[in-house]
Amino acid sequence: MDRDAFLRKQLADMLRERSSHARIEEATAGFPTERRGTVPAGLPYSAWMVLEHIRTVQWDFLNFCRDPGHVSPPWPGGYWPEDPVPPGEGSWDRSIAALKADLEAMAVLVEDPATDIWVSRPWMDGWTILREVLLSIDHLAYHLGEIVVIRRALGGWPAADDAGSAGATQP
Repeated sequence: MDRDAFLRKQLADMLRERSSHARIEEATAGFPTERRGTVPAGLPYSAWMVLEHIRTVQWDFLNFCRDPGHVSPPWPGGYWPEDPVPPGEGSWDRSIAALKADLEAMAVLVEDPATDIWVSRPWMDGWTILREVLLSIDHLAYHLGEIVVIRRALGGWPAADDAGSAGATQP
């Protein structure tokens, strides 16, 4: 495998959460419905706010790469929900499904040899798809860690694996 194909596969695998960090399912599955909108003492966000922030930012990263007419939401308000509580039944699951779909779309984009990940597209103001993919990976890992911290603060993290990330996958 040549270096370009190898790099693309590694990036796609990380977007598909094949790494040593907790995955979306591990950070969110079993999160008590009644606590998803709770802001723990000393923390600025609820788990819902962080999840929806991750989804919104990933949607923005993906569409920034694909669409020359894409307009990003205003910063910071357009990237964070105002209400700490999910807006209705099913919101949590829809947010997770949309996030996963956008991560998969980004993985497919980076895997495509026709996608030049090294060169900035005219509308990208000097940024490259490679940069956006790296930001996606970093952003996801960072904020999933916050969801784990929120779960711990609310007493909702699985106690069986208190020493590390529950169920983290190995490379």
